Amino acid sequence: MNADPTTDTATAPLLLDGALPEFRFTRLECVMITAPPSAVYEATRELDLLTVHSPLFDMVMWARGVPDRLRSRPLPAPPTMRVADLFDATDKHEQGQPWVALGETPRRELVFGAVGKVWKPAIEWRRIEPEAFTAFDEPGWAKMAAAFTVHPYGTRRSLLVYEARTACTDPESTARFGRYWTLVSPGVGVVLRAALRSVRSAVEHRDRPGPVRVDSSERDGT
Repeated sequence: MNADPTTDTATAPLLLDGALPEFRFTRLECVMITAPPSAVYEATRELDLLTVHSPLFDMVMWARGVPDRLRSRPLPAPPTMRVADLFDATDKHEQGQPWVALGETPRRELVFGAVGKVWKPAIEWRRIEPEAFTAFDEPGWAKMAAAFTVHPYGTRRSLLVYEARTACTDPESTARFGRYWTLVSPGVGVVLRAALRSVRSAVEHRDRPGPVRVDSSERDGT
């Protein structure tokens, strides 16, 4: 599902609204970047989520592998987790990859999603085809959709937004996810902000000579 990039971005509907119009839980973070939207979009597409680090992110990634390590089934480490891989891969359901591309508006928006029982100690994922994501309503699951959206801001800057939404398919799963979300929501914010800072750093320092300056928030992972 691709939209016309020539549409007025100030009034065009978000693909995220089409993918998951009704939701109970959300987290939204944004960052201002001194670069045109096209450069910000390309840097976002090339973002490797495995390079997004903070102390909490590393702890979460380690903790998610504990159940498999206890069963002597160590998780294979993928070489990369690029945003572009979701949209460019021939096999949209690569082994071990629950996330699928839900839509792209070139130079504006990238939307991806997954269905799972994330509140379990070992997350149970449900394979779902992109075209079936919005209508999926089988009880017992959480539908998660996320999007990077780029907005022009004046003549020299862009606003990059990273939003994560979740809707559950029945009251019981909503209650379970709600308890889970209370615990992880602050950590989700940390990871979203770290991803946005990575894009900002990649764009703003791409053509600058000399060492890259790292501010205090990037050093302490907040």
